[in-house]
Formats: sequence, C-alpha cells, structure tokens
Amino acid sequence: MASGGLKKMVGLAITEGIMEARARIFGHQINPTGQKSSHKLLRKKLIGEKVAQWYPYDIKKDDPLVMARQEQERLSKLEMLKRRGKGPPKKGQGRRAAKRNK
Repeated sequence: MASGGLKKMVGLAITEGIMEARARIFGHQINPTGQKSSHKLLRKKLIGEKVAQWYPYDIKKDDPLVMARQEQERLSKLEMLKRRGKGPPKKGQGRRAAKRNK
C-alpha cells in the first residue's frame, strides 16, 4: 500500500514538473486551482496603434488659422441664433430648471 502512495507521489511530481516546463516554454501561467485570472487579457497585444493607423492624419489640427476660422464660424452662428432667440439659455434657466420650479 505504501508503494502505491509512492507511485502516486512520483507521478504527481513528474506531471507537475512537465506542467512547469511547458508553462516556461510556451509562456503560459500555471493555474492549479482553476480560478479566473486576468493573465490572458494582459498577454494580448495592444490594439491602439493598429486602430489609429486606419484613420488618416488630420492636417487641420496643426494649422492654427484653420482652427481660428472654424471657431469664428461657430461664434458667428451662435450670435445669429441668439439674435433670433434660439440660442442656448443662460445657466439655470433651461428646460430642466423650469420643470423644477413648477
């Protein structure tokens, strides 16, 4: 009976050694308890640069004249809306504030 236990211990030691060697070779993480781990997610390659390559470079962001012109157009449109009475309300005078006061 003791020899059966010894064989079992030797077998477990061999399988553990094989598992450790396999993990070292292939870069896996040993998880004998089987609990969830974030290791798989952390090993993934980052995709940010790959996604950024899909979008062309926007030259407008570098040119301050283009940005100033766009800002001027925005302000002039806002001023025109205010003259017609369609501009944004003053702070605290919006629709939600009107509901609260009823």
